[in-house]
Amino acid sequence: MWIVAAVLSAVFAGLTAVLSKCGVKNTNSDVATAIRTSVVLVFSWFIVLITGALPAVGGISARSMLFLILSGLATGASWIFYFKALSVGEASRVAAVDKSSREAGKLGIISVGWDPGMFSLNRIIAQAILPDGSDYTFWGKG
Repeated sequence: MWIVAAVLSAVFAGLTAVLSKCGVKNTNSDVATAIRTSVVLVFSWFIVLITGALPAVGGISARSMLFLILSGLATGASWIFYFKALSVGEASRVAAVDKSSREAGKLGIISVGWDPGMFSLNRIIAQAILPDGSDYTFWGKG
């Protein structure tokens, strides 16, 4: 099942760049981001409702909620800059930079300061020197 979800994710990610470039043409990129975010918000809650997952909201811990909120803020910032880049650049180049940063594992540099583990520095060093940016630490694969 995960492979189907991964393939569909890749398909929709590709569509996102093309459709976003068309949508941001002659539109303020911040307004375009707000419209896109509103659609995602409505669509996400629709999925929660039709799958019957709404009661799970009450079981989210305060710590998890904090990190979900911070993740939402980071996502919002990412989308704002993605749309700004699309509004002035070529969709193929913007999408390539976005994709390469995720594939290269550059998130590890940011996550070192947030990783609650005591070996996060080891993880970032391992990502830099081991093949394929693997993240092995004292405790094993990170």
